[in-house]
Amino acid sequence: MDLQAETTDVLKRLVRFNTVNPPGNERPAIEYLAEYLREAGFEVELLSATEDRPNLVATLEGTDHGPSLCFLGHVDTVLAEASEWSHDPWSGDVADGFLWGRGALDMKSQVAAEAVAAAALASEGWRPRGQLKLVFVCDEETGGAKGAHWLTENHPDKVRCDMLLNEGGGEVFEYRGRRRYGVCCAEKGIFRFKVTARGAAGHASLPRTGDNALLKLAPVLTALAERQPPYDVTEAPAALLRGLGEDPSDPEAAVARIREVEPALLTLVEPMLGVTMTPTMAQASEKINVIPSRAYVKVDCRVPPGLGQELAERRLQELLGADGPLEIEFTETATGNASAVASPLMDAIDRWIGDNDPGADTVPVILPGGSDSRWFREAFPDCVAYGFFPQRHMTILDVAPLVHNADERIDVRDLGFAAGFYADLARELLG
Repeated sequence: MDLQAETTDVLKRLVRFNTVNPPGNERPAIEYLAEYLREAGFEVELLSATEDRPNLVATLEGTDHGPSLCFLGHVDTVLAEASEWSHDPWSGDVADGFLWGRGALDMKSQVAAEAVAAAALASEGWRPRGQLKLVFVCDEETGGAKGAHWLTENHPDKVRCDMLLNEGGGEVFEYRGRRRYGVCCAEKGIFRFKVTARGAAGHASLPRTGDNALLKLAPVLTALAERQPPYDVTEAPAALLRGLGEDPSDPEAAVARIREVEPALLTLVEPMLGVTMTPTMAQASEKINVIPSRAYVKVDCRVPPGLGQELAERRLQELLGADGPLEIEFTETATGNASAVASPLMDAIDRWIGDNDPGADTVPVILPGGSDSRWFREAFPDCVAYGFFPQRHMTILDVAPLVHNADERIDVRDLGFAAGFYADLARELLG
């Protein structure tokens, strides 16, 4: 089987299913994948919290006892405004060596590569020592309540696995003349908070008649604009810095060197090194001619895996000062999650990269955002879950600006590259 051609065809079909979430409408895409894998020899099952939004669990049983390897992916996407695109976002057009469309990177491309690799193995008669599972889900883009979260809570025995590959890493980047592929080993936690200031209302035509609460937020916004909290380097980012030839015990110096050598890369690396705080929403008076007696700003705060609200509160106090009339309320909290950096799965990934991109190697990374890996790590503490979709022809600096943006596209050569990886990895780990 020509893996590149087949993966391109499968991805083209997947892109043409409009699965913008909400509402999702993932059933046609999931049913297509189910039939594709059933024909190759997989046992398939659709499991759903609601009828129109099923999840697919496809299993290839082995002939002997052994570990279980799961390829995970979601088929829902974020919205797309067609007028902003060079190609119709649901066309799956192939032009200039790229396949264009919503989901071409996040993450129907990985779903296609995983499905094609697994189907190719099964069709040629290969059977694992253990189990090969493919789990394709709905609802990732809005939190997984009907997708991976629901599956791991309601059908844990159907999706339990020893090793898992999902989204979150794999794009190549170059630093000091060496090519590296990031393997996502962890995800930061979410500790969003609201900062509220209070004053006294008055008529806006008489500025001194009230006590303008909105103005009291100006120092907060200035502080958040001018600086971020100091670094708190955890296991995976420390290994990343070592892999780049930098000293994780001196992250300030490492950041300075990265800024000098590859400033664009720093935009992606620095958030991995500690707490980040980004103001995103604000509210004050409901009428333009009324001085607000209450105003607040909402801040998206991300905390390194394994660390929690206590650290977020401490870093916020350091940033804003411990005293003052401002009210702080944490409105959404979820501790970050991680898998061990060292494992047989990591070793296998590293060997494959060395064999297929000579001179390149892998480095651990963490995801500043989140993915469905969280639910598997939470449900199955012994499961080693990584994010890895190898892309050799599009660098991380090419990919990052396109995710969730107009003109999302993927180099078709990377579709064959990734499918080859999944097929080879299954053979190595499952015999």
